[in-house]
Amino acid sequence: MTPVGTARTSAAATPASATATARPNDACWRTLEERAMDPAFQERLSNEFPSEIEAITDPVARRTFLKLMGASMALAGVTACTRQPAEKIVPYVRQPEELVPGKPLFFATAMTLGGSAVGLLVESHEGRPTKIEGNPLHPSSLGATDVFAQAAILNLYDPDRSQTLTNLGDIRPWSAFLGAIRSALAAQAPLQGAGFRILTESVSSPTLAAQIREALGRYPSARWHQWDPASPENAREGSRLAFGRYVAPQYRFEQADVILAFDADFVGCGSGSLRYAREFAARRRPEQPDRMNRLYAVESMPTPTGSRADHRLPAKPSEIEAIARAIASAVAAAERLRPRFDAARERRGDASASVRAGGGVPTAAAAVGAPGGAPARLEKSGSGRAGESGGPLGTGGPGQPASAGGSFRPAVATWIDAAAKDLLAHRGRGLVIAGDHQPPEVHALAHAMNDALGNAGTTVVYTDPIEAEPVNQLASLRDLVADMNAGKVDMLVIVGGNPVYTAPADLQFADAMNKVAIRVHLSLYEDETSERCHWRIPETHFLESWSDARGHDGTVSIVQPLIAPLYGGRSAHELLAAMTDRPERSAYDIVREFWSHNAATGSGESAEPAPRPPNMPAGPFERQWRRWLHDGVVPGTAFTPKQVRMASAAATMAPSSGSPSSNEPSAIEIAFRTDPSILDGRFANNGWLQELPKPITKLTWDNAVIVSSATAERLKIANDPAFTGGEHGQIVSELVELRFQGRRVRGPMFAVVGHPDDCVTVHLGYGRTLAGHVGSGAGFNANLIRTSDALFHGRGVEMAGTGVAYSLACTQYHHLMEGRGLVRAVTRDEYVRDPKSVHEGPGIEPAPGRTITLYPDYKYEGYKWGMAIDVNACIGCNACVVGCHAENNIPVVGKAEVLRGREMHWIRVDTYYRGEADRPETYFQPVPCMHCENAPCEPVCPVGATVHSDEGLNDMVYNRCVGTRYCSNNCPYKVRRFNYFLYQDWNTPSLKLGRNPDVSVRSRGVMEKCTYCVQRINAARIEAEKDESAPGGRPRRIRDGEIQTACQQACPADAIVFGDLNDPGSRVAKLQAEARNYSLLGELNTRPRTTYLAAVRNVNPELGE
Repeated sequence: MTPVGTARTSAAATPASATATARPNDACWRTLEERAMDPAFQERLSNEFPSEIEAITDPVARRTFLKLMGASMALAGVTACTRQPAEKIVPYVRQPEELVPGKPLFFATAMTLGGSAVGLLVESHEGRPTKIEGNPLHPSSLGATDVFAQAAILNLYDPDRSQTLTNLGDIRPWSAFLGAIRSALAAQAPLQGAGFRILTESVSSPTLAAQIREALGRYPSARWHQWDPASPENAREGSRLAFGRYVAPQYRFEQADVILAFDADFVGCGSGSLRYAREFAARRRPEQPDRMNRLYAVESMPTPTGSRADHRLPAKPSEIEAIARAIASAVAAAERLRPRFDAARERRGDASASVRAGGGVPTAAAAVGAPGGAPARLEKSGSGRAGESGGPLGTGGPGQPASAGGSFRPAVATWIDAAAKDLLAHRGRGLVIAGDHQPPEVHALAHAMNDALGNAGTTVVYTDPIEAEPVNQLASLRDLVADMNAGKVDMLVIVGGNPVYTAPADLQFADAMNKVAIRVHLSLYEDETSERCHWRIPETHFLESWSDARGHDGTVSIVQPLIAPLYGGRSAHELLAAMTDRPERSAYDIVREFWSHNAATGSGESAEPAPRPPNMPAGPFERQWRRWLHDGVVPGTAFTPKQVRMASAAATMAPSSGSPSSNEPSAIEIAFRTDPSILDGRFANNGWLQELPKPITKLTWDNAVIVSSATAERLKIANDPAFTGGEHGQIVSELVELRFQGRRVRGPMFAVVGHPDDCVTVHLGYGRTLAGHVGSGAGFNANLIRTSDALFHGRGVEMAGTGVAYSLACTQYHHLMEGRGLVRAVTRDEYVRDPKSVHEGPGIEPAPGRTITLYPDYKYEGYKWGMAIDVNACIGCNACVVGCHAENNIPVVGKAEVLRGREMHWIRVDTYYRGEADRPETYFQPVPCMHCENAPCEPVCPVGATVHSDEGLNDMVYNRCVGTRYCSNNCPYKVRRFNYFLYQDWNTPSLKLGRNPDVSVRSRGVMEKCTYCVQRINAARIEAEKDESAPGGRPRRIRDGEIQTACQQACPADAIVFGDLNDPGSRVAKLQAEARNYSLLGELNTRPRTTYLAAVRNVNPELGE
């Protein structure tokens, strides 16, 4: 890190300083410099391949290169001078029928995050799990996956996993631990376990919950505590405010016409997000314009959900509650006036008088005087528009907080009125959602609005929580810390989690834990918590152990292993069994025994047999058990919806939660969020996820202090793009110091468009000290300033520059195809009037006719593979990127190489913006290889390493490639990737196990790119050729949908479709025949096989575009 020098044109300063030359609002852009048409930025981009670039960017000088090559040649002569160990291949005596070498098997299992399980299908090659897909039969996945499930394979084979059981640093056998734990429990027996504590994360496993209750039954004075840094505490408390009890909402997006989300990223993260993304995207198809839904979003940090909103309102965290109260006031006032309007309609026979049709909905100003007391005043006063300094609420200056007496700017009041009218006009077909980060009062308001609008029972139903013991986890952790400080805890058993790292800073969990005499930690890695424990027990990965878990709707899945524990780990079930009279039981025996007794309900309340409900199939348990393992779900275990009744209006319209930190009007607010790539830090050592560009910021290998460009400009903090190699950009940011409640931390500042002013967002999970060789030291630890009274947001943070520069590996500046109509978007009304309108607009050039060629078209007699990507459905979640990574053995290159633009992803998700920088429209565009019919890369290769197949694939012949990179230079889509170094790890044995044996592993000096998953095409072709069911005994053709590329199969929004274009009935052929279909850079006459469907926004006419 070096002092900041002379600043270039700042991204933060762009909106205010370059408005005269800015792009028109209807043109798309990727960066603020591109929008402002910054001359320095344009000049740097035009110099795409400067002659001096190798000397500037490549640190390997000629002398260093010769030394390395000399050493390599010297060592090459001694590589054969060692005796390799003998390895024997032993054949099966009786070959299992299902085991065919080279043919994978698939097993159903489940992965649990935050207490919620997602059903999976795992591909296994000769006993090695190699790829994870979603289970189509599981209601929480519907066949899709997220980035965490896709990347779990790398965690399984991570050589940094905890591998040995140790006591005070010495390796000990399991029997030694059993003896020690039984002695400690024997000492607790006379005290009835008064000094015994168990700390877990959220538990939804019926079997594990039953084991914990059994242990507590043996030691009645013992206590079970839970702590999950992203636990939905606020949602649970909000349901108690609204209904007087804990319930969990289950959303039905397929029924919702209008959706209002208060800081709720329901398609990007959280329980049920995969299903919600599929249902939400299914209602975004403009081919049925009357069924298109409309999404309103109010949020602070831009999210995938907010980016897909038809109308997004950026707001500081404290302002969201006031906006929710304003909309609730308008809804409540309209409901009180509804009988009057209905009576008028009946007298006149005029449907327009109905509130359902939008008439009679009181405006924000009118709602103030509604009887019963509105929870927030909604007067429209002041001037200006949203996005100007001061935020959307009030006119009293920057950072004015939301309050009961606050007022809205006209633009924001209009937004609130329009959203309220739309919800009222769609009673029973609307949906109001509050995110887990919002205070309980906002959740109660959302429940109240759904109840008043008649949405309960149609678009939302309520069930029991999936957690076995739903408690206030923050209060539970506080109690544990208090007991440890008071000396009341003699033995602490921590089952999973990393509370030393994730606990709020003010609790000082580590210091309190050091006062416990016996500390046991079961964990996948040796982390910050393990370091302070006496007994460190390696935990089994979920692909190595037996268990069970509940999905978002309560459906139970049996978690079955696909491989024996690589490092002799133990599961949570085996650890809990060590505290009983039968410590020798395996996890399989424990889970199976539980379900043999509780197959009817899976409640975990009792080990006694329970009566069988009508929806549970009868029959011998063994047959049921095998069916559960095969299908991946236990039928009849989903929770049934419950009838709930709203509490009193006084409880529902609870007083404002206010600010947890400061009431100063000008105070800067801070929001804490889990990271979209590494969550709360548990995936910090996963290289796939560390190198994954985050959905909005496109940052890799780091977190940042995220602010709006106006805030960065006001604070005069540098945030400048720098370029290495023309188009390959990075961000040279300034380290800032955040001070909050007497604590401080340093991190690089990063400006994000669409972020509210006077607000800071920091992501958790980074700054780990003991994560592994990949994750340790990456980013900064935001937990150091996160306190128990500001778990998700607070007010009163101070921020100051340090004058120290820091490089951020941001891929938003990589692979720019600027100045062209790359993303096309129209409104629903424009599309209905003229479907061809998607092909008109700035930067859009008409594609040339198909006759413009020097050679006759090749006629594809057999298959003609193609792909269609729906920009309107893509949520930018990056599941396709990680799925491709896992399927095709793509290497991780590290931050230093990403800074040079050398990341190896075969598919990328570009983010484009349109409109004003403070409230832009956002679009995501996945970009794989286009497999052009007139591929510019093919004729320039001097050795014929890139060729065209007779099915239209643009193939790479790795053995021919000599690394000239001419093909990459000639590719207008910038989708080819070159191995500048040997990025693959050839030496670590465990990593070899996780590679796909059907895909070649590339070495240094080889070009690679998307292959349309040709290995899957070949596998399907072989199966089709074996099936001679066609007339005349001929092999049948490959059926539509029989082949799914890795990106297509992972996508939760069903935005990617692959198939045979020669089959007119195939989905891809039908999509490419739609009016929305267009070719990326089609004016170049490359004739790409991958095409795109334009985005169509369902805007509210009252709010315009």
